[in-house]
Amino acid sequence: MMTYSPNIPNREECQTCALTFAYKEINLLYEIAVILTSTVDINESIEKSMRKLKQHGYVERCALFKKKEDANELELLISIDLESHQKKMATYRFGEGATGLAAKSREPIVIENIHNNINYLNKMGHISTQMVSYVAVPLLQDEEAIGVISANIGKNSPLDFDEIVRMLTIVGTLFVGSMKVQQTIIKEKESLTELKTYYKEEMQKDYKFENIVGKSTKMQQVFGMINTVAPTDATILIRGETGTGKELIATAIHNLSRRQNGPFIKLNCAAISETLLESELFGHEKGAFTDARELRKGRFELADGGTLFLDEIGDITPSLQVKLLRILQEQEFERVGGNKTIKTNVRLVAATNRNLEDMVRKGEFREDLFYRLNVIPLNLPPLRERYEDVKLLIEHYLHRFMKEHRKNMSFTKGAMEVLLEYPWPGNIRELQNTMERIVLICPDGELQPQMLNHVLPFNYQKLYMQPEIPVVAPPVYITTPAPQPYQESSSPMTKKSLLELEREAIVQALMDSHGIQTKAARLLGMTARQIGYKIKQYGIEL
Repeated sequence: MMTYSPNIPNREECQTCALTFAYKEINLLYEIAVILTSTVDINESIEKSMRKLKQHGYVERCALFKKKEDANELELLISIDLESHQKKMATYRFGEGATGLAAKSREPIVIENIHNNINYLNKMGHISTQMVSYVAVPLLQDEEAIGVISANIGKNSPLDFDEIVRMLTIVGTLFVGSMKVQQTIIKEKESLTELKTYYKEEMQKDYKFENIVGKSTKMQQVFGMINTVAPTDATILIRGETGTGKELIATAIHNLSRRQNGPFIKLNCAAISETLLESELFGHEKGAFTDARELRKGRFELADGGTLFLDEIGDITPSLQVKLLRILQEQEFERVGGNKTIKTNVRLVAATNRNLEDMVRKGEFREDLFYRLNVIPLNLPPLRERYEDVKLLIEHYLHRFMKEHRKNMSFTKGAMEVLLEYPWPGNIRELQNTMERIVLICPDGELQPQMLNHVLPFNYQKLYMQPEIPVVAPPVYITTPAPQPYQESSSPMTKKSLLELEREAIVQALMDSHGIQTKAARLLGMTARQIGYKIKQYGIEL
């Protein structure tokens, strides 16, 4: 065994032979470079390159070792003509055998006869009688050994050790470069994947099921239904007033479904004209109409493998209703201006605030489409029927906008009562916008009721937020009543009977409003605070 230093070529060598060999060597390196850049699998390309070396007589058996990250030890990375059980044994410590010595010394090691040299450890298993020599060349990066490329040489090899060491050095450097590029690409892909996951979570953080605010009985029923139907592929029709959070629920359904890693495509059918809506839904071919300068995919095609959310489904025209019914039944469609049938696998979630049953009776909405959409109906309660959730939502949006706008404020008991008594006709959307307006307009600190004058509607301010005027009893004059002629009449109205009438009126109003105190208060011309006091006074059980 010897540490190898290349010999200086003899100047008297045949120039023609030298040029021929140089051409073959360069041609081989070119072929290897093409292999290394022609496939994504770097291990496969290195193995093919090793077989090229064997084909041109440089090696009989070849292996590439890589230094472990946490130890001065070499592990087999890629090889040719080795069995799987042999690969597990082929590890070397730095300085162990010819392979480990090449890594430690950072110099090529050549064993001319492996059959009588104790430094050839033969950890790679059986060798044929044709293999007589062994070469180990270190792979260096920043003057440090990061691996070793080794080769068994046959006794009939037409090449000398100079040529073999030179070729293994060049090829090993190419291998290291390719692996480094692959590692960089893998790290960048991992980084992009992490960023994609992060931005997706940031984008959807307000739409996660567990972040939907609501502890009322009705919202718990909605949550239970979502948990039941979300994992299926059934079509869902979400119904509710404007601002009740239909899009929020649709996104939660997608995130809890088996399609959560697929696309979630949204479209508001009421915001687009009939002509453009058809193109938005089904796409169009180039030249289908005046401005169709190129092919465009529609929402059904973009949502393939995921979920399509169609908001305001009750606003689509009868002609589009027919086409929508077909795609729901057959899962296929044609682009506008095209005749090619396109298959799609989409889960549809629709939403509306309109009375579709009434529209069906009037002939404004197809009955068969209604039944096809109404597979799983999901009714969202308005905020006035979720009295228990109003305070939770107020606090939720207050903290959110305080953090966003870097402010610090809180409501006094009176200010909170004003917000709780307000009926919120615009539901959650109105509450959310109102809370942001409060945070932007009002100063830091405690918020008093009068500070809300500029954030609630004028009619409500005028009706409910005027200061209460104390009722002053008129003066009492004691006089002797004039004699009255006798008349038969019913018994006089007593204080007890008046109280009973008031109690009965409150009970009836609560029954008519299904136990909702704010609604009952409006029926009686009272505030929520007043009716609450009366309910407690009369001991009315809800």
